[in-house]
Amino acid sequence: MTARLHLQRRGLPGEPTGWGHDVHPVLQRVFAARGVLDPMQAEHRLSRMLPPQALGGMDRAVALLIEAIAGDRSILIAGDYDCDGATGSAVAMRGLRMLGAKHVNYAVPNRFVHGYGLSPALVESLQPKPRLIVTVDNGVASVAGVATAKALGIDVIVTDHHLPGEQLPQADAIVNPNLAGDGFPSKALAGVGVMFYLLLALRARMRELRAFGDGQEPDLSVLLDLVALGTVADLVPLDYNNRVLVEAGLKRLRSGRGCAGIVALVEASQRSLATLCPSDLGYAIGPRLNAAGRLEDMRIGVECLLTDDPGLARRYAQQLSAINQERRDLQAAMVAEAEAMVGQAMHTDAVGVALYEPSWHAGVVGLVASKLKERLHRPVIAFAPASEDSQEDLRGSARSIAGFHMRDALALIDARHPGLIERFGGHAMAAGLSLKAVDYPRFAEAFDAVARENLSEEALKAMLFTDGELPPGAFTLDLARQLRYAAPWGQAFPEPLFDNLFECVQWKTMGEKHLRLSLRDPRDGFVHEAVMFNAYDGTPPPGSLRAAYELTINDWQGRESVRLLLRHIEPA
Repeated sequence: MTARLHLQRRGLPGEPTGWGHDVHPVLQRVFAARGVLDPMQAEHRLSRMLPPQALGGMDRAVALLIEAIAGDRSILIAGDYDCDGATGSAVAMRGLRMLGAKHVNYAVPNRFVHGYGLSPALVESLQPKPRLIVTVDNGVASVAGVATAKALGIDVIVTDHHLPGEQLPQADAIVNPNLAGDGFPSKALAGVGVMFYLLLALRARMRELRAFGDGQEPDLSVLLDLVALGTVADLVPLDYNNRVLVEAGLKRLRSGRGCAGIVALVEASQRSLATLCPSDLGYAIGPRLNAAGRLEDMRIGVECLLTDDPGLARRYAQQLSAINQERRDLQAAMVAEAEAMVGQAMHTDAVGVALYEPSWHAGVVGLVASKLKERLHRPVIAFAPASEDSQEDLRGSARSIAGFHMRDALALIDARHPGLIERFGGHAMAAGLSLKAVDYPRFAEAFDAVARENLSEEALKAMLFTDGELPPGAFTLDLARQLRYAAPWGQAFPEPLFDNLFECVQWKTMGEKHLRLSLRDPRDGFVHEAVMFNAYDGTPPPGSLRAAYELTINDWQGRESVRLLLRHIEPA
């Protein structure tokens, strides 16, 4: 039931204008296809960031923090167990200390003990009790947890970016661009971005109050490497504001000014700081941090990001890499089981695919759902027992496709079948939920029904959008460099992808699954070197083919050359 990919070239909403001769026409076309029509829109300057004062709830949150700092009150950062939550916790800890907080600590829930977010169990476990809790990347759904904190006399500031439910927690302040009626122009901030904005607003207010005297105020831009990592890893859309944040963070890292933890993680993943790009953050650095929250304790990840000792950072990075390898092995086994399941009759016709295996690990089901969603081009929810001690309760992780809003779908199921879902939350493309194991068959049926109602045949076609053909003579290092560094490519601002006809003149395998190919362009006879990963299934590539590819730089022993990174091939 693997979905067949359909290649489709991106249309241009308008003609690019005002670009200099130093910007390659191909890059101008790539930008235009993403709605960037003039050079000003491609300049990612921090001075063009949206102002923090535009975020709702900011004044009250800032006032609470100023009171806590002035009164030497204890502040507790309540984080989350993913990369966004870890980087957000590190930003909060580092930033508040820079702004004068003396008694600030953090807590990250253990998904198997406390559940998600600021839960009552997490609040009750805090010893000693803080005077103020600041959530990062969670809290907008923590109605019970906030109530528990308030009953204990603890003030609560919620900073979050997830979509709210029908009921908001009774926090002292909520800062979330996705609250109904919030006027902040960008709804794409990650949790770490919301926290960074709160720190900017706090510093601005402290400046007004002359809290820094005649001294130099703290430079919060030193936190942008953490903001960039969390933003990319959380797969939020890279709108203009997020691209500004990510670009600034990448510049810090490339210039050797990143925090010791990220630098150590880059080294551990065998990436180069000088050429670091968003895909390195998303596919190499982020997964190492996420693995700690999935299988172990995210405190390891947060401590890695908080230390300024390069040696200690390397030890944390090595530990995180080992956990990530364990995660990769576990994920491979679970994905193989999931693929076997979808081949069974009960799944072959499903539009909304639900999968459950009692032996699966709750920390890895999101990755299983993601892999199956990519293969099937269907919305997928994978479930595992919520606890290692009992199989009565299930925890599910959902991944969606374009045209199917996952959180809204879960809300519709909840409205039609009250009590079926115990708890849910998330975004359009990803969500989490809990339910009883005995209710799983009924939920799977309801999920498939909602998917069938809301997904057309056209939406179920797996489309691969490209930027069209590269013309002869454009396969150059200069263009490859421009494409790599012109913008922070990523979610909703995809990396340039081209498609051309080629003749395969030579090929061989690398390892068991990878291909190295020599492809001749029939227009001018030039032969281009290409690679394709995880593509070899025993069948040789076609002699004449159409390939969708990225134009990349192969740096081998200090020598750079152009290489095509193939994403898809089909017979011509």
